[in-house]
Amino acid sequence: MRIVKLLCLAAAALSLASCASDTARMGTSADLALVDAKQLPVPGNADLGVSDRPYRIGAFDKLMVDVFNSPQLSGKEIQVDASGRMTFPLVGTVEVAGKTPGEVAIELQDRLRGRFILNPQVTVNLKEIVSQTVTIGGEVKKPGVYPILGRMTLLTAIASAEGWTEYSSQTAVVVFRQVDGVRYAALYDARSIQKGNYADPDLYPRDVVMVGESQARRVWRDFLLATPLLAPVIYIIGRD
Repeated sequence: MRIVKLLCLAAAALSLASCASDTARMGTSADLALVDAKQLPVPGNADLGVSDRPYRIGAFDKLMVDVFNSPQLSGKEIQVDASGRMTFPLVGTVEVAGKTPGEVAIELQDRLRGRFILNPQVTVNLKEIVSQTVTIGGEVKKPGVYPILGRMTLLTAIASAEGWTEYSSQTAVVVFRQVDGVRYAALYDARSIQKGNYADPDLYPRDVVMVGESQARRVWRDFLLATPLLAPVIYIIGRD
């Protein structure tokens, strides 16, 4: 009889936790615009400082510049300043924010050609990414700030954070984004995305992904820890 009561209490606790999770409301901040997942707008140039998905250099990014057959101008590690500029020997100050590494290499070649080097060959590579990132938090194994190289989707972002925790609610994943000064939030069901029910949404620089917590799973775990004799009984009943 005691086991039956415990099972009833567990079922009731799980039911209450589920209801609490279902009825929980998303952000109530006055400057937060709640939209349907399909209506989350794409940031414009003013929001990102970029015009395309290829990686665009931003403030405080670190670049590695090499000039072929010129040891004095090679192996240069340069950090972009807060205004989106970099300084290179013989060339001076160069505006690099919003440009791809390849575009910066072409500009350096043009400035060096003729005056200092007959036919310069310049390569520019990313050393450290600071500006184009997405923040991933909540119930993931490794919350943090992750660089965006090319295209990043919601599921690839969660995978970058090493996936779900024991208490993740895969049906309550929120993406926060700011467009034209307005903050937006959209709720996604990652399980439906994984099943192919709808497309895996793209993420953009400065997005924030928060994975919710499953209250039901936490209540169930706490219940099992509080009733250590319950597990063997459940096993015997299941075997019959």
